[in-house]
Parts: sequence; structure tokens; C-alpha cells
Amino acid sequence: MSRPTLAAALGVAALSLGALAAAANPPQLVRPDGSYPTVPLEKDVVVIKVVQHAPLTLQKAPSIREGLATNVERMASWIQKACSSGKKPDFILFNEFPLTGYSSGTREEKLKFTIQVPGPETARIGELAKACDTYVIFGSYATDPEWPGHILSLNPVIGRDGKVKHVYWKSRNVIRLNDDEIPTTTVENVRDRFRSKYGIEEEFPVLMTEYGNIAVSTVQLDPFVFAAYAMRGVEIMLRTATLFSKTDVQAIALYNNVYSAMSNITFPADSGVPGSFGGGSLVVDPRGKVLAEDPSNDEGIVEAEVPIAAFRKGRTIPRYPLEVVKPVFDQYVQEVPLNHLDLPPAKLPQTTKDMKDLLDRNSRWKKR
Repeated sequence: MSRPTLAAALGVAALSLGALAAAANPPQLVRPDGSYPTVPLEKDVVVIKVVQHAPLTLQKAPSIREGLATNVERMASWIQKACSSGKKPDFILFNEFPLTGYSSGTREEKLKFTIQVPGPETARIGELAKACDTYVIFGSYATDPEWPGHILSLNPVIGRDGKVKHVYWKSRNVIRLNDDEIPTTTVENVRDRFRSKYGIEEEFPVLMTEYGNIAVSTVQLDPFVFAAYAMRGVEIMLRTATLFSKTDVQAIALYNNVYSAMSNITFPADSGVPGSFGGGSLVVDPRGKVLAEDPSNDEGIVEAEVPIAAFRKGRTIPRYPLEVVKPVFDQYVQEVPLNHLDLPPAKLPQTTKDMKDLLDRNSRWKKR
């Protein structure tokens, strides 16, 4: 057996042993009495501000360095506006791509239009968060030396002290939505390796803050993912997703008894994207009622108060009928198995079509 093959075999063995150990001694992810962990609140009512704006797509910038610099300062301008008008923000939420914009092309091309977390961009945003005494949350395409060749969809949370408090991976991508498939790497498609590196707790992490329990996600149209976060004790679900559904945001908040906010990109008239796809950022309450919204495709800030102390008082996690539906769930077979992107860099799908072909080859539902 050659050295590379042996190393690969040992890597798989290590992952398998790690998975077995985790299965034998799983940490407590959900409390059996309906309660959930928290830290003391610093105030009774918190303010969420949601920014919707148009980043410069790095593909259209004179250089990647100049494009990132432009987008960081655009974010800086919006942070300063959010902190100097209206109520003082406790959370400022940006969209999925405020630093990179959305880029098209092959994997090789798109890997250029990413950031690393932490990095100079998060450091600059951290300075602004500290100056404003607020949390700043946003999404980005990113790369990580530990995941060579992978395009990650990350959501960093920058704290009031300017430091990165947590980095949320995207849980999974929507599949079979159209003829193309999203080739970014998520927890689902490298789950065993992710769990081996970071632990099972990081699959649906809830950040306990002095302003409430939060989580961040770019997932859409997936009630199970958000139910998992709710079981873990999330109180405020912050979302970053392009071309999202307002109904999805409202429904997820209602079904899981959480406050939720969504930030979307706006699309300039010369972008070639219909304006109806941009904007619409909103904040909703646990009944799905809209507390604040900008239904336009214009740049701006929406603001809402969350009475977090009153909301938390006597609250439990949602009462899901898990035992009722379990016999059906136990027999359900997911179409595409876990870990389908845990591949050597050279074998990762290069295009959306390549990704579709990979999913088709791995499908448990398609006849061969």
C-alpha cells in the first residue's frame, strides 16, 4: 500500500473511531425537561437592526483587494449609520455576501472571491462593532486552509469587544430546486469530518449572549434545521439568505416560537437581476407578525425591539410531537447520503452541473 493510500485509510479509520466514540458517549444537546441553558440578560429589551444594501461583486472590482476594501468600507458606513440614528443597536445583521458579493463561474474562479475568518476584514468590522458596542453578524463565501479546495458559506458573529465570537457554517443546501446544484460545502456534505474536527455540538450551536440566545443560518425552506436550533435553545434566529421567502421566515418563527430577522442584498438597476429579488429584509415575532420590514429593493435599515426578558420568562423549548411522528421518520431515507463532498480537492465538483452529476450518482432514489 502506498503512503498516500495508507494515510487516507488511516484518516478514514480515525474518523470512524471518532464517530463511534461520539455515538457511544454523546454530549447532552437537548435537556429532557424542556428547559435550555442561558446566561443572565443585561437588559430587558434589545434592538435588532437589519441592513439591506448592495455590495460590489468582486468579479467586477478592479482587483480582489480593492473590491474587498470597498465592501468593508460600505459595511463600515452602514454600521456607523445604524449606530448614529434611531435606537442604539444591540445586533446589526447584514446579508449573505456583504464582503464578496455573489460570484459565478467554476470552483477555481470562485475560490478567488472569498475571505478567511478571522482575517483583516473581520478585524476592521470588529473595530466598528467595539466602537458602537454592538454585535455585527454577516455571511460570506470563505476558504479555510483546513478545507483545501472547498468553498464555505460562513456566518461570523462579531462581539461587542470586536472579537469573533462564533462562526456558523451553513447546515445544508437546498437540493433539486432547479437544474443546477449549489457546490458550496456545508455541514451535511462533510458531516463526519466536520464532527471529528469540531464536535457534534457545533452542528447546531446556540450562542448564549447577554442579549439572548442567538443562532445564525443561511438555510432556506428547511423546517427540520430550524427545529433543531429551537430544541437547542435559540431565542433569536438571525438569517442571511439571498432570494429568500418572506413566508419561510414567518413560518419558521411561528413554528419554533422564536424571534427572527432576515437580511437580503439589494440589486442595482444595472445588475441584470430583477429588483423583485432584492430587499424585503424584515424582523418578525414568534407569531410570525412582521415587526419591521423594508419591502423595497432600496438600500436602508430596518429596526425592531425584542422584549427578550418578558419572552424568556417561563419559556421552554417547543413541544414537538416527536414520538408521534418517529415511526415515519425512522423509515425515511434521505435521497443523498451524508459526506458526499468529503473528497480530495482535485475531485470536488467544479461547476453547478458537476455538482448535479455528483448528486445524481449518489442518489438513493434515482434508478440506475
